[in-house]
Amino acid sequence: MQLTGAEIVVECLKEQGVDTVFGYPGGTILNVYDALYKHSGEINHILTSHEQGAAHAADGYARATGKVGVCLATSGPGATNLVTGIATAYMDSVPIVAITCNVNLPLLGKDSFQEVDIAGITMPITKHNYIVKDISKLADTIRKAFAIAREGRPGPVLVDITKDVTANTYEYEKQEIFVLDAIQKYTDQDILEAAELLKEAQKPFIYVGGGAVLSGAFQQVRELARRIDAPVCDTLMGKGVMDGHDERYTGMIGMHGTKASNLGVSECDLLIALGARFSDRVVGNASKFASDAKVLHIDIDAAEINKNIKTTVSVVGDLKEILEKINQEIPELEHKEWNAHINELKEKYPLNYDNSELSCPFIMEEIDKATEGKAIITTDVGQHQMWAAQYYKYSEPRTFLSSGGLGTMGYGLGACIGAKMGRPDKVCINIAGDGCFRMNMNELATASRYQIPIIEVVINNHVLGMVRQWQTLFYGKRYSQTVLNDGVDFCMVAKGLGCEAIRVTKKEEVADAVKRAIEMKKPVLIDCMIPEDDKVFPMVPAGAPISEVFDATDLEEKK
Repeated sequence: MQLTGAEIVVECLKEQGVDTVFGYPGGTILNVYDALYKHSGEINHILTSHEQGAAHAADGYARATGKVGVCLATSGPGATNLVTGIATAYMDSVPIVAITCNVNLPLLGKDSFQEVDIAGITMPITKHNYIVKDISKLADTIRKAFAIAREGRPGPVLVDITKDVTANTYEYEKQEIFVLDAIQKYTDQDILEAAELLKEAQKPFIYVGGGAVLSGAFQQVRELARRIDAPVCDTLMGKGVMDGHDERYTGMIGMHGTKASNLGVSECDLLIALGARFSDRVVGNASKFASDAKVLHIDIDAAEINKNIKTTVSVVGDLKEILEKINQEIPELEHKEWNAHINELKEKYPLNYDNSELSCPFIMEEIDKATEGKAIITTDVGQHQMWAAQYYKYSEPRTFLSSGGLGTMGYGLGACIGAKMGRPDKVCINIAGDGCFRMNMNELATASRYQIPIIEVVINNHVLGMVRQWQTLFYGKRYSQTVLNDGVDFCMVAKGLGCEAIRVTKKEEVADAVKRAIEMKKPVLIDCMIPEDDKVFPMVPAGAPISEVFDATDLEEKK
């Protein structure tokens, strides 16, 4: 049947099973929005307050559901406002498709009104991108975009379409979703070599990254840990793969990882990296990271092998599939002395904080109790992000959504909206610092417009907390441009944007505030006042070995 390009875009979204898109209209994309209007009962469109919010919402939707998230924007500033969100998704391997429209084909390259080369701008931060100038190629391009976003190591794909293509007509024929041919990069010999390494180890330690979430391999990871009797740590992106209540779980690794994880990895004789990329925030000083250990690295992206850390054995391919084969090759092993030692480290160096006054760790523990650890927690970036990773017990994957690679302040609120749209059955809570909230507070208007029942918890210390922590420890307490103690009242802002608001100043108020916010079933802000000099511990100085992890007690002893 003959359809306009705009109608073909909508039909292709329907082909891909897209039920929700996030975006903001403008001149060049008007034809697409007109087509969406005619299909409003089939595809739900969420009008965000800013295009960056749309990109983050598509990202949160994708992370929470495992499906491809979709965002839309017009040309020029509309398209460039997506860039930070696309980069955020790229760094964390999140499958989103960003659809933008550009000026008419004859106007391209002539500095036309609101013209920008968005394909050129986003080339370094997408898996692939396209500019569609021919309507005959439109449908297949959109189909390829979704396939590329999903396949292998997921990531964002951008499709830019000239406005005249959206207005022209062409024959459209529905197609089934196609999957790009997967290349099995590993061999049976790779599986056997990995199994032998696991059998030989006396002090194995499993290090879980975001790839384990993306591949859906959490059951296989837990089975491997049980089978080889090994402790398990995770990265920020790997949260929930290992149940936070499991006795084998030692907590996060890296700059703000637990002492048990950092010291245990430093002492192990085999480090098993599962869907992890050995980020600098994890390894610290790479030359001294797990220096006495052999390294088994399993990842879908061959480019990650030996990129940051030299491996002993590597297996390239889908983690879930590989672990199923490895688990069949190894008997049940025991490492009683090694696990006893790790348990001693856990008992000797537990996470702790000053419990005498209101703090973010206490707030996270209360949220954990109120939600029974079953909520989806999104975060912005900074101290609150680390506390949310440390003190909430994630028991399943896709329940901790955070910008790990890019470290995007302003990510969390949009992501929380996207997560709630994708998983309406879940309580969705964003944990934000007051500095981050200033960057995206306009998205409360989005939540209010659609009455999306999310909870925005602002950890309000009136400073840029993580930067201040570094200024305190390493910059002689010179607090350059990190004090936010002004007249902004977040509760009044929230109410002005159509949301409910609760202010918390004491520990005994937290549980009731969280309970009330959940029961309201509408967008709610909880403004939590904490001291300006609370710090995230443990901590590893930048560039230091992770074995040099320290906490507040160590600082006092050093003094």
